[in-house]
Amino acid sequence: MVALLGVLVAGVTACADTGSDAPAATSSSAASTAEYLDEVTVHRFDYPTPDGGDSEQNWAELYLPAGEQRVDSIPLVVLIHGGAWQSALGADIFEPLAQDLAGRGMAVYNIEYRRVGSGGGWPTTFRDVASALDHVAVVDREFPQIDTDDELVVGHSAGAQLAVWGGTRHKLDDDEVGARPVFRPTRVVSLAGPLDMVYAATHGDDRIVTALGGTPRQIPQRYTMVDPIQNIDPDTPVVAVHGTADRMVSPVNSQRYVDAVVEQGGEAEAVLIKGGSHGSVVSSDAAEYPRVLDIITGASAADIEDVA
Repeated sequence: MVALLGVLVAGVTACADTGSDAPAATSSSAASTAEYLDEVTVHRFDYPTPDGGDSEQNWAELYLPAGEQRVDSIPLVVLIHGGAWQSALGADIFEPLAQDLAGRGMAVYNIEYRRVGSGGGWPTTFRDVASALDHVAVVDREFPQIDTDDELVVGHSAGAQLAVWGGTRHKLDDDEVGARPVFRPTRVVSLAGPLDMVYAATHGDDRIVTALGGTPRQIPQRYTMVDPIQNIDPDTPVVAVHGTADRMVSPVNSQRYVDAVVEQGGEAEAVLIKGGSHGSVVSSDAAEYPRVLDIITGASAADIEDVA
């Protein structure tokens, strides 16, 4: 039983003004938050999308840690799962990671989105993730204990591409997919991400070609919009974690991205885990998992200039 020793906010309305184009709240959770929780709690939100969306897939879950729930006191980490942008894997694969991070005192926002095979692909997948990120502004109104001023986004595999892109959407032109973000993470941890999508697509990664609907030669403008290495913000620090034994997404992707960021005067670090595979960097029973947890919590807690 969650201990409800007081209430910070009651009756928070969905039409509260943020001074932006933030969407209305569609949370299924209670519209109040306790001053103290004696266990991790999970709250689901349905986030709106430009095309009306799919309630079975356009949602995110907020994990709140146990303990005091003072306003703006709990650091937020956004999780974006991978799975080659395809429908076989969903946000449930990040439930253990979300629970473990909440156990370390973090609020965790775990995103689900439409993928290839379930209504996603270009541009739906990317618009979904942008919409889910922007919905953080609504979540913050309902749960003001989360701090959203300087926050972290973490993604694995395809989710890492989406996470790094999500941290740099403010650089997009107004007519590009995902432009004009309402919420922008300011630091990123990429786990086994294809951060140079043109390189990956031209070196055998046909999953990217399927997700974007063509090769870099056929649709270069789509790659320009979402390829992390083509959307670098030197002021957004990135830690790129990659297993040296990854056979699905080459660790060369992370190294190429980090080199490009550094060349532009930005802060980025490649962390190569010896013997790590594509999945082991997010598997709770893998030997490297505690190190990955430390990297994520360290990136969240560090001063912005010390993230990478």
